[in-house]
Amino acid sequence: MNVFKNTLARLWAFWGIIVFITTMLIVVWPILFTFLIKNQKGIEVFRRICKIWMQVFLTAIGCPLKVVGKDYFKKGEVYIIVSNHNSLMDIPLTTPFIPGANKTIAKTSFANIPFFGWIYRRGSILVNRNDAQSRTKSIEDMKTTLRNGVHMCIYPEGSRNRTNEPLKKFYDGAFKLAIDTQKNIIPCLLFNTKKVLPINKFFYLWPNRLELHFLPPLKTSDYTSIDALKETVYQIMKDYYVNHKEQ
Repeated sequence: MNVFKNTLARLWAFWGIIVFITTMLIVVWPILFTFLIKNQKGIEVFRRICKIWMQVFLTAIGCPLKVVGKDYFKKGEVYIIVSNHNSLMDIPLTTPFIPGANKTIAKTSFANIPFFGWIYRRGSILVNRNDAQSRTKSIEDMKTTLRNGVHMCIYPEGSRNRTNEPLKKFYDGAFKLAIDTQKNIIPCLLFNTKKVLPINKFFYLWPNRLELHFLPPLKTSDYTSIDALKETVYQIMKDYYVNHKEQ
C-alpha cells in the first residue's frame, strides 16, 4: 500500500509542478506591475493576485482550504502574525489568505529562482541569517513595514518543524519586534500542510484538506518581557494545535 501511495504521490507531484509553473507564468506579469504601485496599496494588490492564483492552484491539486478567524483582524489595525511552520506549503497559504496587505520574513535562498524569485521578493523581507548586517537590516525593514500599515507574518520556529513535537522552540525575534513596535500579535495555526508536502519525502504531493486558523489577538502592551510574551503565545498555539489537529 505504501509503495502504491508513494507512486501516486510522485505522479501527483508532477501534476502539481505543471500546474504551479503554468499558473506562475501567467500571474508573474501582473505581479511585476504591482512594483509600480507604492507602499500598502501595491502590496495589497499583490496579495489579491496571489490569492486568486493559490485558489486555482489548490483546487487543481485537490487541496481545499478552510480559513477560520478572519474576523479577528480589525480594520485600521496592523498586526504581527506568528505562524507554525511544517512545510513548504505554509508561505503560499499565509501570504495570500492573511486579511490585508502583509509581508513575510524569509530567507534569501529562493530569491534568485527565475520568475518565482520576483514573486518571492515582492511578498517578503529577505534575510541572510548568517550575516549580522542582513539580520539588523531586516529588523529595521520590518519596523518600517509595520509603520506603513502592512502586517508582518513571522515563523518563530525559524525553520520547518522536523520533530514529532507540535511546535519547535520559538526564537525571540517576533516578540521583540512586537514589544518594540507595540503591535498586537495574532497567532496562526496551519493544519495538514505536512501531509500534503512532507518535509522528509522528495518529490511527493498528496491531496488533503488544509486549514488556516487565526486566533484572538494578544495585546502586546500587557507585556514588558519578551520571554513572557513568547511563552504565552507558544502555549496558546501548542494547546490549540494539539486540540484541533487531525488524528
